[in-house]
Amino acid sequence: MKLNAAERERITDSVLKIQSVRASLEQVDEEKIPQRDEMEECLEGVDHSLREALGYVRKKDQSSD
Repeated sequence: MKLNAAERERITDSVLKIQSVRASLEQVDEEKIPQRDEMEECLEGVDHSLREALGYVRKKDQSSD
């Protein structure tokens, strides 16, 4: 289903916020953030899914999981 302009704007804002969080995490020593690997994996997944909704990336191939 196609997103309207307001939805695209909201999702784009979210993508930018996630990018900011990911960049901020890179500036902190890994040992100081519990479960950082899991957080980064989650943020990467959300970022990909939102970009997919915007049409910036292709949908993940379900057979590769």
